[in-house]
Amino acid sequence: MEVSARNFLKTTVKKVVTGTVNTEVTLELAPGVEIVSIITKSSADKLQLVEGKQAYALIKSSDVIVAID
Repeated sequence: MEVSARNFLKTTVKKVVTGTVNTEVTLELAPGVEIVSIITKSSADKLQLVEGKQAYALIKSSDVIVAID
């Protein structure tokens, strides 16, 4: 697989919460480091996302917000 995204992180699916239309997917990068994504239910079904499955998080850099205290 090749993609143009630069922020390409290998993760493990930690939790999948399926709703009527959307699915909330929690991805774990390392112990205690998680990313949560909301995707369509049909996309989650197509990817066959289940706990423990390896998945990639692709993050579009123009949508990342940076903050400081």
